[in-house]
This record gives sequence, C-alpha cells and structure tokens, in this order.
Amino acid sequence: MDLSPREAEDALAVVQMMMDKTRRAISNTGAYIFLIIWGFVWLFGFSANHFLTGETVGYSWMVLDILGGALSVVMGIRLGKKFRRTSINKTGKNIGYFWLLLFVYCGLLLLVVNPVDMKTGAMIIVLFVMIGWIAMGLLLSTTSIWWGLAITALALVGYYLLPGIFYLWMAALGGGGMIALGFYIRSRW
Repeated sequence: MDLSPREAEDALAVVQMMMDKTRRAISNTGAYIFLIIWGFVWLFGFSANHFLTGETVGYSWMVLDILGGALSVVMGIRLGKKFRRTSINKTGKNIGYFWLLLFVYCGLLLLVVNPVDMKTGAMIIVLFVMIGWIAMGLLLSTTSIWWGLAITALALVGYYLLPGIFYLWMAALGGGGMIALGFYIRSRW
C-alpha cells in the first residue's frame, strides 16, 4: 500500500492525538498519586537506611511500607469509585494483583538468595520495582518506560560506583524521581 506524504502525515497526527488522549486519561485516573506516595516512602525509607542503624531501619521501612500500602489501597478504592466502568475497575484490580504478586516473588527471591548485606537486598527490591514499573509502562504509557530505565541506571550507578552514599542517592533520585514524575504527570499530561 502506497501512502502519499499527506496521508502519512495525517496518520501520524492521528497516532499523536491518541497518545495525547491516553496520557490525559492516565493522568485523570489519578495514577500519579501512587508515584507520589511511593516516592515519599522511598525518600524517607532510604534516608532512614543512611542515617539510622540496626533494627530502627527495619522498623522505619515497615512503618513506611504499611503506610504506603494503606494509602495505596484507600486511594485505589476512592479512585475506583470515581470510575464506574467495569473494565476500568477490573483493570485497576488486576494492576493491584500484579504488584502484590511481584512483591511476593521479590520476597521469595530474597529468601532464596539471602543477600549478604542490606544494600544488596535493597538493590534487588529496586530492580523488582523497576521491572514492575516498566511492565506497567509497556501496558499503559510507553513514555514512563524511560523514567523506569533512568531510575534503574541511576540505581546501578549508585550501587556500584557510590556505595558510601547509595541510600542517599536512592532517596534523592529514586524517591525524588518518583515524586517528580507524579507531579509532572499531574501538571503536564
């Protein structure tokens, strides 16, 4: 099939219009809220890793994860009520189940591998989160894949090249990156 330059231009304009509509739809669903919630969990959690010691770090993460999980469930339910369509609610539930199963498998991997230090365990968790992020990007918005790849690359740089400040690095760039992306999606999409 031969397309004239004008027909090709029109087809590309339609594709761009659909991408813009998809971005607006994602922003309007409130998905950005979850990035902000978990960005703050990472910001405070990784800061705790850097500044606190011993069991206090574990308790800090436990409290932050419970708060982040509870806020995510509450916001997911509230957002689900906003959108009455069965397909949207089913998709939202499936996304929730996906993340739950991903974290169960991450926990199982940590049990099997038994990392020698907290930093290695943290890096494994970061990689699992980024796998989930990129998978969601493949399904929902390919633009967000680049953010996931960037945070993965920055995490690896911090882990291998800046081990002394890895936790601060992840607090600022991982947590801060999620927060920034959440606000960017809210304001620009």
